Amino acid sequence: MIAEERIDWPGGAKVALSIVVNVEEGSEMTVARGDKGMEPVDELGIHIKAPIRNYGNESNYLYGLKAGAPRVAKLLRDHDAKASWTVAALSLENHPEIAETIVELGHEPVSHGWRWIHQFKMDEAAEREFIDKAVRSIERTTGTRPYGWLSRYFHTDNTRRLLIEAGFDYHMDDYSGDIPYWDRETEPRRPIVIVPYQLDSNDMKMWTDPAYTPANWLDYAKHSFDQLYREGEEGNPKMMSLGLHLRIIGRPGRIWALNEFLKHVRSKPDVWIASRREIAQHFAKACPA
Repeated sequence: MIAEERIDWPGGAKVALSIVVNVEEGSEMTVARGDKGMEPVDELGIHIKAPIRNYGNESNYLYGLKAGAPRVAKLLRDHDAKASWTVAALSLENHPEIAETIVELGHEPVSHGWRWIHQFKMDEAAEREFIDKAVRSIERTTGTRPYGWLSRYFHTDNTRRLLIEAGFDYHMDDYSGDIPYWDRETEPRRPIVIVPYQLDSNDMKMWTDPAYTPANWLDYAKHSFDQLYREGEEGNPKMMSLGLHLRIIGRPGRIWALNEFLKHVRSKPDVWIASRREIAQHFAKACPA
């Protein structure tokens, strides 16, 4: 029989819910920031490999900051749902109102890099500087340094060691399970907590696949939550990650789905909605390295 790893959450919670709000808008690729080309991710799937500005796509990202962010923040406030905001540091420099919102809500800033760009091509020195710039920038804009890290899809063989050296508590670039675990291999004397993220419940699916509707996303998210809740009732608590993007879920035709999901969660007793750092800290205390 395959043995499942398990953890008990505070207060006997059946499931821990981690809401992750990704803030990439305001630091995406554009020749205006010295990049060789435009950001390839576009809801219309339009991408031209040329050193020109895609003003339309830039405005598509800007929508998330101007219109999406207030809607997302309002729902989180209305449902008293704590979130971890994975922020590209430059986004907060360019749009301090987002940093102010995170602080006002009492939520956690997590580093999504200094910019929302790929770091996997960086050598060790460049990646170390990239991490350091993100830490210093987020501390300036929010008043607190980030303790968690999420890369843009890929990281290097050096990333976790550099994060440990930089004082990070946990790393998110992992999709291997439903509860945290220790990475004891990177730095055996200084292991780091891995708090797995999930892509299947991420709203990005509605961006990359127009046929994937808000109703599809809501149905999948609720089924994911309900399954994990049942496992918690059976004595094997887990955590669920819900990934959000201001420019995606913040649209008028999609925001209702987030509201319905949060209403569903709040209808259940014994649910711990926590920041990822709170989850990492609880795991480290409950399961010392």
